[in-house]
Amino acid sequence: MKTKNNTTNTGKYFEQKAVAYLIENDFKIIEVNYFAKKLGEIDIIATKDDVYHFIEVKSGSGFEAVYNITQQKLHRLYRSIELYLKHKNLDVAYCIDAIIFSVEDLEYLENISL
Repeated sequence: MKTKNNTTNTGKYFEQKAVAYLIENDFKIIEVNYFAKKLGEIDIIATKDDVYHFIEVKSGSGFEAVYNITQQKLHRLYRSIELYLKHKNLDVAYCIDAIIFSVEDLEYLENISL
């Protein structure tokens, strides 16, 4: 049975691996775990080629972790991004990406939507 602490530790582990992957691929990390009150968290905010990338990190074993990125999750993420951009007074090009871990395999999905 997964506990909240175990799930949190697993999430942090894969977020760290995702950050390392992004840095290796010439992304600049702006923030990790940006929390938008009442909306949720943006796992990673990074830039590359003057585009902001808001990145959701998902992991799993025995199922497709990508299916955890639901329409509801994306809707909350869009609202969190709007809040972040307003709070930082930014008018920039951006996209939502996902980094999916299946066991230890990483898949980077750029510019996702439903």
